Amino acid sequence: MKVQIVFDSAYGNTERIAKAIGDAVGGEVEVINVKESAGKTIPADVLLVGSPTYGGKPTPAIQDFMNGLAGDSLKGIDVAAFDTRLSTRLVKVFGYAADKIAADLKAKGGEPVLPPGGFLVKGRKGPLKEGELERAAAWAKEISAA
Repeated sequence: MKVQIVFDSAYGNTERIAKAIGDAVGGEVEVINVKESAGKTIPADVLLVGSPTYGGKPTPAIQDFMNGLAGDSLKGIDVAAFDTRLSTRLVKVFGYAADKIAADLKAKGGEPVLPPGGFLVKGRKGPLKEGELERAAAWAKEISAA
């Protein structure tokens, strides 16, 4: 299984989650910061996209990446989305980045393999809450099983 993980990270938390997913998912894995993704090809098997949640949305860099994917360019590719997020009530009102990324991936023809994954941070800059790297690894293993 060939897997590409594209992420953006402001304070390193989403990057840590992306790497934990990459270590656990199995197969041939490429973990790429979205700022370095220009010209990279989409994998034949699985594309995972992750971002911090800001104002209920993914970062502008992830939004640009998603907008840069042509109409049905993900047809035949398994996809999943993840984010890092606060667990406050206010954030729930605006929504989460992973939900919006997942909808975009599906609109581009991707086949969702799991519901979006959300991983918790303690504060705006982090750090990750205890156990989140392990949860990310378990989420990745579900992708492998699907």
